[in-house]
Amino acid sequence: MRLIKQSYIFILMMLSVSFTLNAKELPDFVELVDDHSPAVVNISTVTHPKSGQRGLPPGYEQMPEIFRRFFEHGPRGAEPRQRDAQSLGSGFIISKDGYILTNNHVVEGADEIIVRLNDRSELTAELIGADKSSDIALLKVDETGLPTVDIGDSEDLKVGEWVLAIGSPFGFDYTVTSGIVSAKGRTLPNETYVPFIQTDVAINPGNSGGPLFDLDGKVVGINSQIYTRSGGFMGVSFAIPINVAMKVADQLKDQGYVSRGYLGVRIQEVNKELAEAFGLEKPAGALVVQAYPDEPAAKSGIMAGDVIVEFDGKPIVLSSDLPHLVGQVTPGEKAKVTINRQGKEKVISVKVGELPNDGQALAKTEKSEESLSSNPLGVVVADMTEEEKRVADVNKGVMVKQVASEGVLAKKGVRPGDVIAMLNHTWVEDIEGFNQIVTALPAGRNIPMLVIRNGLRRFIWVRVSP
Repeated sequence: MRLIKQSYIFILMMLSVSFTLNAKELPDFVELVDDHSPAVVNISTVTHPKSGQRGLPPGYEQMPEIFRRFFEHGPRGAEPRQRDAQSLGSGFIISKDGYILTNNHVVEGADEIIVRLNDRSELTAELIGADKSSDIALLKVDETGLPTVDIGDSEDLKVGEWVLAIGSPFGFDYTVTSGIVSAKGRTLPNETYVPFIQTDVAINPGNSGGPLFDLDGKVVGINSQIYTRSGGFMGVSFAIPINVAMKVADQLKDQGYVSRGYLGVRIQEVNKELAEAFGLEKPAGALVVQAYPDEPAAKSGIMAGDVIVEFDGKPIVLSSDLPHLVGQVTPGEKAKVTINRQGKEKVISVKVGELPNDGQALAKTEKSEESLSSNPLGVVVADMTEEEKRVADVNKGVMVKQVASEGVLAKKGVRPGDVIAMLNHTWVEDIEGFNQIVTALPAGRNIPMLVIRNGLRRFIWVRVSP
């Protein structure tokens, strides 16, 4: 009995030691918060109602939905009340002479921007510039000798590393939350040029624009978005890497707008089947489905069917990695692009262009005569008219007219009206060329095919039975 008691006491002692060691391993944020919170600011905006626009009360964005609906529609028969709309967000000071970083969506459309400092003083801020693509805005207040944050290096950030946020969720100033880096290089819908940092730091409305600190007290990101089904925090938050944000801020300060690198290609993801079809060892890279004529990539020799596996020394794992890297290159600079073309790698030097804002030019079109042809792929195709080529944005290819219900292409989702532009790494010029390519198709292995539907280009893989 005595031996059992001694063993029990020993186990309790070991557990106590274990808990003590684990507690010592947890970070202490007290000093970090004391040292760096003075450089964090609360940002409030005022937007005057436009003609015919219903004004909304202060704090509208933070209200429960039932109350928001009331203010949106008002009581039956009531006249719309013209009131200023207000919103809240966060930011941080990056220079002693008053430059402040925040999110574009915090200040977008605002008529007045008020910055409240740690000592409760309020200053009117000027919008120096904003960039929707990165959701970054640069503000300036007329003050000197301000406390500033220390800027870190988001490239050095590791998944699993502790991070801390300071902001104003729901208007509660200087709220501190912590967590870890969950992932890096995340691409979100409609956010092509930002490789987001994913964290599990509690972020809510009002945190937007606030800093994300590492344990050294350096800013590594700007808290920007959350993934939510409820409207509140659900464990998934996203921050803009500070390296991206500072490059944007420098350009906004110097020229008032942001210039981004541009290759002039349309790309898609590489899956397992496409990797086999293109002779890749594994599914990785950005598959070029179109290289726009007279643009940087095409001028350098990059063409549809090439797989970009490396850009400027950095590997392309997902196709979404490429826009992040290209966008950060200064237009006019040269970059080395490693491509895989039919199983062989090649390095091409590309003079990076500047991302245009007015869309892409249409490809030139040529006349062709219509005829029909059946083939082992289970489709009937025809040469394209000049108008069909214009609509499809191509100058080569054949149009699918009929698809056999049990044919090879029917199973891949090809349908009448689609354009077959490339087959087995060869451009399809016309019916005759299409037939020649199909006749020579190797059986029993994946073959790449470029299909265009409603102007959208995508590679699929097909396999002809032996």
